[in-house]
Amino acid sequence: MRFRVLLCLSLLLAVKAGGLMAQTQSDSTSVGNDSIAWNKELDGVVVKAQRQLIKQDIDRIGYDVQADEEAKTQTVMDMLRKVPMVTVDGEDNIQVKGNSNFKVYKNGRLDPSLTRNAKQMLKSMPASMVKRIEVITDPGAREDAEGVDAVLNIVMLDGSKLGGVTGAVNLNYNTLNHPNFYTSLTGQAGRLLLSGSYIYGGMSSKDTENIQTTERTFLDTGNRLYSHTNSSNPGSIHTVDLSASYDIDSLNLLSASLGGYFYDLNVQGDGQTSLSAPSGQPIYSFSNRYWMPGYSHLSWHGRMDFEHKTRRQGERLTLSYMLALTRQHTDQEFVYSDMVNVPFDYTNSLMTERERFTEHTLQADWLRPLSKGHRLELGAKYIDRNNNSHNTQELAGPAWQTDEQFDHTTRVMAAYADYTYSKGKWAARAGLRYEYSYMRGSYPDGSAEPFAHRLSDWVPQASLKYQLTEAQSLKLNYTTSINRPGISYLNPAVYISPSVVSQGNPLLVSSHTQRISLIYMYVGQRLTLQLAPGCHFFNNGITTVQTAEDDVRYTTYDNVQHYRRLTFEQYAQWKPFDGTTFVLSNTLRYEHSENPNLGYRTFGWSDNFYVNLTQKLPWKLQLSLSSYGKIGHNPVNVYSMQHSWYGYYASVQRSFLKDDRLTVRLTANDPFNRYTSHTNETVNGDYHDYTTWWNRGRQFAISIGWRFGSLKASVKKAERSIENDDVVGGIQKK
Repeated sequence: MRFRVLLCLSLLLAVKAGGLMAQTQSDSTSVGNDSIAWNKELDGVVVKAQRQLIKQDIDRIGYDVQADEEAKTQTVMDMLRKVPMVTVDGEDNIQVKGNSNFKVYKNGRLDPSLTRNAKQMLKSMPASMVKRIEVITDPGAREDAEGVDAVLNIVMLDGSKLGGVTGAVNLNYNTLNHPNFYTSLTGQAGRLLLSGSYIYGGMSSKDTENIQTTERTFLDTGNRLYSHTNSSNPGSIHTVDLSASYDIDSLNLLSASLGGYFYDLNVQGDGQTSLSAPSGQPIYSFSNRYWMPGYSHLSWHGRMDFEHKTRRQGERLTLSYMLALTRQHTDQEFVYSDMVNVPFDYTNSLMTERERFTEHTLQADWLRPLSKGHRLELGAKYIDRNNNSHNTQELAGPAWQTDEQFDHTTRVMAAYADYTYSKGKWAARAGLRYEYSYMRGSYPDGSAEPFAHRLSDWVPQASLKYQLTEAQSLKLNYTTSINRPGISYLNPAVYISPSVVSQGNPLLVSSHTQRISLIYMYVGQRLTLQLAPGCHFFNNGITTVQTAEDDVRYTTYDNVQHYRRLTFEQYAQWKPFDGTTFVLSNTLRYEHSENPNLGYRTFGWSDNFYVNLTQKLPWKLQLSLSSYGKIGHNPVNVYSMQHSWYGYYASVQRSFLKDDRLTVRLTANDPFNRYTSHTNETVNGDYHDYTTWWNRGRQFAISIGWRFGSLKASVKKAERSIENDDVVGGIQKK
């Protein structure tokens, strides 16, 4: 009896103390919906907790954006600079795993708008709307055959309950007269969730200014060509995304999305070209001015997914359909003047280009857990892809005109099986994919006979992970992928200018890439470290083929590149003190590119690096200092090498209002350099040259971000959907 009384009194005291503790916490701490750290003071005791930022799974490495305090005040582009295996330079050009050839997913699905306009969209999107950023290192057999060098997955905030309406507005303006505007809104009506976003990006002549010089020596004649151009492309880009999901019941979900982008640019420029003999004696010279009065690009994509979950935990069936449309118009005119002894007899060139891309995709995926630690995924996919181009060129003077049409169709049928095993400290994944593809080219104008290719491909993949300790893991993975040529590489239309003649190659076929990597990761309270050696190689890659004849450069494409790359990727995030964060990300690599048919090769060492120091200051200020660039020389292709470059920036920001919902940020990018430069050197082939590009560097910017409503939900997505990412050289933003 006495024991029971004492037990009851103890329980009452514990409950009362718990209530006081909860009240104390509630009174002393305001925790927002997107808060990732909290402090509580009770009787002189301070408790601190913060989630880890980096996590490695069997198929990906994730960066927890919401666990980063800076996410409330920065953009997704800012967050990308901190993600392992991702580098961003001062011009916001993104590389994933050391390459610019990557695809962007949103919520695990290919997003064509983000992929083609990642630079514009991600620097306008507030990081507070993103849950995490993932680098998918091992996509698995489900989409592995259609991969490129890397996949970047942007996972938006999720949830099933919505408290009111949530949204965000972000404004950015810099001294180069470049405005950016982003807004998003999410709401719920019963079982229906709706979400929409809009992005506007403005580009001025100052912001897009590009200066280029080329000094070229032709080996057969010894003659030297010098050219100088100054160009800009002011204009605007508009991006819209609409999404909806409907919970039919607890086991069935229907989701749909529609999005796209449109830009209209006023491309213009002028230049001078001259050719001289080895002795320095002038041979010819001329000036030119060009503009594109009708350059526009329109792209839309829509998809629908039906997901059915069974009574078995984790089992689901997904049926998906995706439609992608792209329309690009180019009207380009050149006017030549100040002509002295020129080898051509025209004074004006007018080129028109109309390109159309239409793609239908059907896909079915079935995921079934077999038993504890075992999972099997099966699926099938059909792609119907059509490319059409219509090109004309007219030269004023000799009354010379071309009119060329080309149609190219690709049909892909694929099936895959993917098996995942997980038990204790071990995890493994293995998959196999089979693809049959049919490619057909035809000429509606009857200029040539149609042709066709039939290809069969087996694509294996495997990965193995071991958890060394609670904080350390080691993963080995092997992947293969296929790249198929797009319309820009296939289009046989000939483009003629006084110093360059270029055309595509309709006989291009797909190329295979293989990768092997070993990833070590340590995740501690103060230090996160990743070390990842790896290799990447292919033998029939699509690459540029360039020759010279009579002091004129000729370019096309062919499946002739042999490529080897050894890499050692390093990432470290160190927090020596509270409020101080140091990030180092770099990729040391050796590259070897070769065309065995011609005996040309290029090779070299380089190191892409990014260093950042973030420091919290009094009055809720936050300072960030960064440096980035490339040390060394790396092959661009079998003909040319790219030289070193670097950049730096600094920013300071402060948040206002409840939960830091209003943020003002000031940024200085390359404040002591008016221009930034990049240089390529051609070392093989019929000529050698140096080409240098200068873009505006020094700029100061102000950003204002405001979040409103509750961040408890976003539109639901099916957990499996369509990703097509096998095309290289498709219709691209110029």
